[in-house]
Amino acid sequence: MSDRSDFLIAGAGAIGLTSALSLLEAGYRVTVAERGEVGQEASWAGGGIMSPLCPWDYQEAVNRLALRGMGMLGDAAALLHATTGIDPEYQRCGMLLLPPYRKDVAVQWCEQHRFPMQLVELADYLPKQYGEGLLLPEVAQVRNPRLLRALRHRVEMLGGTILEHCEVKKIELMEGRVAALQTSRGRLEAGGYVVTAGAWSKVLLGEYALNLDIRPIRGQMLLFKFDAPPFRQILFRDGLYFIPRRDGHLLVGSTLEDAGFDKSVTTEAFDDMMRQVREIFPDWQAEPIRQWAGFRPGSPDNVPTIGRHPQLENLYANTGHFRYGVTMSLASAELLRNEIEGEPQPFDTSVYRWR
Repeated sequence: MSDRSDFLIAGAGAIGLTSALSLLEAGYRVTVAERGEVGQEASWAGGGIMSPLCPWDYQEAVNRLALRGMGMLGDAAALLHATTGIDPEYQRCGMLLLPPYRKDVAVQWCEQHRFPMQLVELADYLPKQYGEGLLLPEVAQVRNPRLLRALRHRVEMLGGTILEHCEVKKIELMEGRVAALQTSRGRLEAGGYVVTAGAWSKVLLGEYALNLDIRPIRGQMLLFKFDAPPFRQILFRDGLYFIPRRDGHLLVGSTLEDAGFDKSVTTEAFDDMMRQVREIFPDWQAEPIRQWAGFRPGSPDNVPTIGRHPQLENLYANTGHFRYGVTMSLASAELLRNEIEGEPQPFDTSVYRWR
């Protein structure tokens, strides 16, 4: 099998699909190769919180990219809904932090970044909760599986080709360039190649990964179902978050486990998350209806790699977004396209460079 596109993208999660969409909108021909099925790994498994959980705990490189992506997603979700008929359920529901949190640091960061925040009485938002909470009213959420379906549909509407069950086996080189990818569905050629394979990126690249430091970090989640959402805002306390969906589903997560490519769910994680749930909501009688796990593409300090390979001029990466791939996806696609086309970047991108 031989095929030629302007760009061949390896990986069809949120990062791969938004990269494809950005390049298609710029007039390129694009093929996306996915080792499994579209959007069924980290992009599906995550919760869809459109913000770093406590942005003041992260480096500026993370927040700069996340804030730009957050600012783009509302309009993008509306456009996806209008053009595909699939509603990603984007909503600015806000995020309410329960103590403990670093109040002085949080307030200072929010003031410096003009990030709306309010100190509130918890009892006004949650029954039987008392004391002061920190509300971030502009934080939004999306329903990841719906967003991924809409992105896929939009990519195909614009003429993009998506090849599922198409695992990259080998990278062929010729004269300092990638000549083709040998895959489980044959040999694929393109003018340029973009690795958006998340936790599998380093494995895919093999010896050409250089210093790319990406590893799978397992995250386990619980799902509850209520007749109606038990509260409106995303809740966060000491590493645990609660994400209420419109239809009464409630996601609770998540663990951070360096367990390799082992997607097993564990009773230890279940028991630990349930212990924390009961501490906050001792009156809840509901039990989880599902538990699952996914692999985040772990990277040092949560900083992704976006840009051209140092040695192979037609190979690019857009990967390693750790916990915030969906949040950063549109901004990351923008940076990638700017680099490909030699256009000015909206801010200094040297920290994301492939080394």
